[in-house]
Amino acid sequence: MQLRTLAETRPSPPEWASAFGGAEVTVIAEVKRRSPSAGAIATDLDPAALARAYAAGGAGAISVLTNQTFFAGSLGDLEDVAQAVSLPLLRKDFIIDPVQVYEARAAGASAILLIVRVLDSEQLSDLARLASELGLATLIEVHSHNELDQGLRVAPRYVGVNSRDLATFRVDMDRMAEILDAVPQGVTAVAESGIQHRKDVKLVASWGADAVLVGTALVRSPHPDAAVRLLTGVSRRGRS
Repeated sequence: MQLRTLAETRPSPPEWASAFGGAEVTVIAEVKRRSPSAGAIATDLDPAALARAYAAGGAGAISVLTNQTFFAGSLGDLEDVAQAVSLPLLRKDFIIDPVQVYEARAAGASAILLIVRVLDSEQLSDLARLASELGLATLIEVHSHNELDQGLRVAPRYVGVNSRDLATFRVDMDRMAEILDAVPQGVTAVAESGIQHRKDVKLVASWGADAVLVGTALVRSPHPDAAVRLLTGVSRRGRS
């Protein structure tokens, strides 16, 4: 009950929607220490300092990995970033329980990630509804046409197309192209995984991506502000 009260009474976070809809592809820069596919990336990073660098480089929003088991993250990382910057924040985790939604809101998130692959239809609907009630946006992550069909049943405003298969960790950019093209107009399409350079941003923009979520390449850079800046300024082309 205390967590719910905290979530419901915390001042409203920056609007997730404010990061999107412009003429250029939005860069969502990610704070993460490690990943199952890449292993250790930057285990001693300072989340607040990294977030400030991302903001200085022109990131439109910031994703924070809070999963401890696979990514060495925590809710504390999200709280630190929320205090350090005024950008909208995404809690990125394997969210399967309503408690995690309350935690995200209480820690300062503007949005949560809901991964279609790890949720049944009832869970997806219930978690998306709870997020909306708490004023949180939802980024619905998909990897296949079937998952996109399932995700669209909750009428999302934001869909993340992950080129990485969570079962094999294999990146398939051609699959991403097909699915991005199938995201309906009016839904913000976010390209996830496999994006490292400006040419990659231009490529996914040509496929209809409205935003990119980039983590490993930025975290590994000795100058993350400059690394973000190199990815910004790419024109959105939209989808037919």
